[in-house]
Amino acid sequence: MDAPGVIHHVIIRGIEKGAIFRDQADREDFIRRLEALIPETRTRCYAWVLMRNHAHFLFRCGLNGLPNLMQRLLTGYVVRFNRRHRRYGQLFQNRYKSIVCQEDAYLKELVRYIHLNPVRAKMVDGFAGLKEYAYSGHRVLLGVGECPWLDDRYVLRQFGKGLRAARTRYLAFVEAGMDQGRREDLTGGGLIRSLGGWSEVKRLGRSGRERVKGDERILGDTEFVLQILEQANERLERRYELSSRGWDETKVARRVADIYGIAADDMFRKGQNRHIAGARGLFCHWCRQELGLSVTALARMLSLTPAAVVYAARRGERSAADNDLLIEP
Repeated sequence: MDAPGVIHHVIIRGIEKGAIFRDQADREDFIRRLEALIPETRTRCYAWVLMRNHAHFLFRCGLNGLPNLMQRLLTGYVVRFNRRHRRYGQLFQNRYKSIVCQEDAYLKELVRYIHLNPVRAKMVDGFAGLKEYAYSGHRVLLGVGECPWLDDRYVLRQFGKGLRAARTRYLAFVEAGMDQGRREDLTGGGLIRSLGGWSEVKRLGRSGRERVKGDERILGDTEFVLQILEQANERLERRYELSSRGWDETKVARRVADIYGIAADDMFRKGQNRHIAGARGLFCHWCRQELGLSVTALARMLSLTPAAVVYAARRGERSAADNDLLIEP
């Protein structure tokens, strides 16, 4: 469900409600990482806010999908955070929460909901104080702050063609949401549980006219939910099909070794040989994309860091595309 172009409401939380940003230096470090990674991964950001123990983002996936961005962002941040604060262990609660969103129905609602977080948490002095909160995209949309990785023009076009009029309408729209409080329908939870789960949503089919609001994964109407589920199922079916034909990491390693003219074991040995590194990248790409192996599993298998696996997989993806390489010859 992380295909290019899909919009996600992403939420990260501190483990046991602990702080993930202790001071300004932490927040600035996180922002610097976003500033580098968002253009590099061709991700679009439409809204964001950093709180004390959680953060919200509205992202449109780039070519490599959401996990690529989030893995690199959170892994690098945790390493520095732990070293700086002399702590060890997990910082974030689970992985991160990602809700696929139907753009036409929810983009404006989510921009508003995300940017009102500091008001709901009473971190600012009412709605007027929100304009002064530095760690949010709200100020940028009003034209009083800078954030090169926020696509403010795309958001403002949803409110009008002229920049000044769009900002005025955006501000009025956000203020109108002041009394809404925390909305479960925008953060997970909704009608799917009451309908009987995903199997019941599928049973309704495309003839169903019910609006189905997202549970933990999808926020949209029935048509949109079914479309996203079908895309996810296609990917799963592809993996089952490959598995039924004996494809696993060992067979992938042999296939890559044949392409590069090396021994399969060479990919699992430490070293910086460019030819071996190229093979290792293709191996990582196919294991992630075709077999669905996690970055963590590949990192253990190859004795690499998760960040190195992500980098290798990106290199392998480019190599596969440039040379028309397929896992099955």
